[in-house]
Amino acid sequence: MRIFTIAALTCSLLTASYSVGMAQMSSTPSNVKISGGMLTDTKGMTLYTFDKDTLPGKSACNGQCLVNWPALSAASSDMAMGDWTVITRDDGARQWAYKGKPLYTFAHDAKAGDITGDGKGGVWHMAMP
Repeated sequence: MRIFTIAALTCSLLTASYSVGMAQMSSTPSNVKISGGMLTDTKGMTLYTFDKDTLPGKSACNGQCLVNWPALSAASSDMAMGDWTVITRDDGARQWAYKGKPLYTFAHDAKAGDITGDGKGGVWHMAMP
């Protein structure tokens, strides 16, 4: 009986772990990963937030800023989920935001895992879950 109880408990824990993992996967946009304690795009490029994005649902990064800090695009079919929302930029493009903060990559990050944009100008920060 004791072996059966241990086996049943182990099975329950494995099922719960699987469910939590699936919930995390389904509540993150398909073009975002959590890697090394930070948010990245599917290529492993670090995602950043911008302190000047102060109005809900609005990006303050346009023009040359957007050239250096490309927005994390959201497809027309993408929908908000949990802490994730989709904003419409001034140019009409759709962009993902996490906990209300629009997300960007940094043009000068050369390879997956680079974090050269973190702290840039005192207003750019690595996005963390």
